[in-house]
Amino acid sequence: MLYFYNLKNNYHPKNLAVKLNAKGEQFVVKGHPWVFSNSIVKISDDPKTGDLAIIFSKNKNKVIGLGLYDANSPIRIKIVHNAENKAKIDANFFHYKIKIAFEKRSELLRTNTNSYRLLFGENDGFPGLIADVYDSVLVVKLYSEIWLPYLESILDSLQKISKVETVVMRLSRSLQNHKSHNYTDGDVIFGTLKKEVIEFIEHGVKFSANVIKGHKTGYFLDHRANRKRVGELSHGKTVLDVFSYAGGFSVHALANGAEQVTSLDISKQALDMARENGKLNDYSGIHKTISGDAFDEMKSLIKNGKTYDVVVIDPPSFAKQQSEIELAKKKYAQLAELGEQLTAKNGILILASCSSRVTAQSFFDLNSRVLNAQSRLFETELKTTHDSDHPISFPEGAYLKCGYYRFLE
Repeated sequence: MLYFYNLKNNYHPKNLAVKLNAKGEQFVVKGHPWVFSNSIVKISDDPKTGDLAIIFSKNKNKVIGLGLYDANSPIRIKIVHNAENKAKIDANFFHYKIKIAFEKRSELLRTNTNSYRLLFGENDGFPGLIADVYDSVLVVKLYSEIWLPYLESILDSLQKISKVETVVMRLSRSLQNHKSHNYTDGDVIFGTLKKEVIEFIEHGVKFSANVIKGHKTGYFLDHRANRKRVGELSHGKTVLDVFSYAGGFSVHALANGAEQVTSLDISKQALDMARENGKLNDYSGIHKTISGDAFDEMKSLIKNGKTYDVVVIDPPSFAKQQSEIELAKKKYAQLAELGEQLTAKNGILILASCSSRVTAQSFFDLNSRVLNAQSRLFETELKTTHDSDHPISFPEGAYLKCGYYRFLE
């Protein structure tokens, strides 16, 4: 049984028979969730977005994968099931997948944390769909219209499995202007929302997220374990949080007894959020903020002889397309160099990247090369990736990497 929800044209998806070239077939068999348009050699007539693509092997005529067709993307088919086992794509199928995803988060939810990513797109078998929980509010971010014909049952399962009281719909920019549905960005589609800023807890530390107007779903949950770790490293220390956004690292440091924390971000609005998030917790340290371009402000701090016991540099993605990779690497190298100069004697420098096109190996090699070129001895203390509610099922799904570099002098 298929469900249809809030569609203007009430389009009923149909089954498509698909065959791929050898390269595309190999990708599907290996479990990759993307089929590009140039991999398709044969497809049923008049395919529409949301149709179920049944992918057959070229030689044996055996089903090797099931996916949803997207007429408006170069990734023409997004895989929802690799056909090792037979499956019927219906409400029960999606309910089971959501249940499995929820169970994967069980260990995290046994900690003093009530915010988590329930669905991580392709990595949980829901390409183009994100679901984040903040206390009793679930925020669904939709990036692809492939889900529109199936959305009602998925939303129902998400609410029942997570037991949230409110569900908010957020839409990508392309979907906000799309005419195939009646949603608007920020719709409350289940329950009620008394205020758009929701308080939640992350390993005992209080934060808030604007679930209606905030970036993506309102907050960045992927760095949770790193924020906790930085908090533990910050007791009695001075901390510099560069590209601080809403103060994730800063607030954990303050809540864990940092002597002084400086949050640096170009956005004054983000720094306001950082200050407000800090005030949700009891702390005795000093919280300073600097508004400005990170590169310029770091150079200014160096010029003024400032150093910090803990320096965290977590920039936004520098490589959103292939052509930007080399420039991104130059920026990461510059940040590592500036960070080293701002890290006090025996201090720790934490360098992060969320650019999926810059691989973890490349990022860590670059950091080591830059830091080895300086005059100080250091050791690489730790290398980390996403927190446990961001499981990785394919190479491009692994975007976050974070290195901890301890200076020995």
